[in-house]
Amino acid sequence: MTQPLTGKVALVTGGSRGIGAAIVRRLSQDGAAVAFTYAASAKRAEALVADLAASGASVTALTADSADPDAVRGAVQATVEQFGRLDILVNNAGILVPGAVEDVSLADFDRQLAVNVRAVFVAAQEAARHMREGGRIISVGSVGADRSGFPGTTVYSMTKAAVASLTRGLARDLGPRGITVNTIQPGPVASEMSAGMEAMLTPLIALGRMGRDTEIAALAAFLSGPEAGFITGAALTADGGYLA
Repeated sequence: MTQPLTGKVALVTGGSRGIGAAIVRRLSQDGAAVAFTYAASAKRAEALVADLAASGASVTALTADSADPDAVRGAVQATVEQFGRLDILVNNAGILVPGAVEDVSLADFDRQLAVNVRAVFVAAQEAARHMREGGRIISVGSVGADRSGFPGTTVYSMTKAAVASLTRGLARDLGPRGITVNTIQPGPVASEMSAGMEAMLTPLIALGRMGRDTEIAALAAFLSGPEAGFITGAALTADGGYLA
């Protein structure tokens, strides 16, 4: 049976670990050729490429710090040069620098904006230059866009709200070209970022458990596929009832 993403080319930013790596795996399993970026996890990136290549997948890793707009543009261009096209962009790279509002440095404020917001715009802008009708742009946001939930996440939550707003604007701009733009807003997901917080977070989730990175990847795969062609400008929450 033909896989739903056969013949498609995807770029995933921040794809060497966590949700990003799960998305790389899922898109690859669904038939796409996948490039992904990483900034510091070289060993993990190499291991992911080797693992997927062993199963016959077409995967490549690109070094790119999402805080550097030239590196982001370069990753898009390198993907097109290697695979000849770009159909799917998943903006997954993101950072959280927690801190009380009176203690947040402007450097930390600016870096979160650069990685979580500016990189999303730059990647989408560059990708749109190469995408054809049927293109997909997906950003991994956060339920923090709607509810900060905890002290110390002011700037992070602001950036994720900006991603949701940016998504709506891009959907309008690119809709006439048949390109959809959506954001996924995960709730608490078991990951390195949430390590040590499970006991505090789990009671707040209606389903009584943390999310899995594979569940977020499944939603990204659906939005990448042909059956999601009429969904655009949406912020899709996957939080186990955290916001319910």
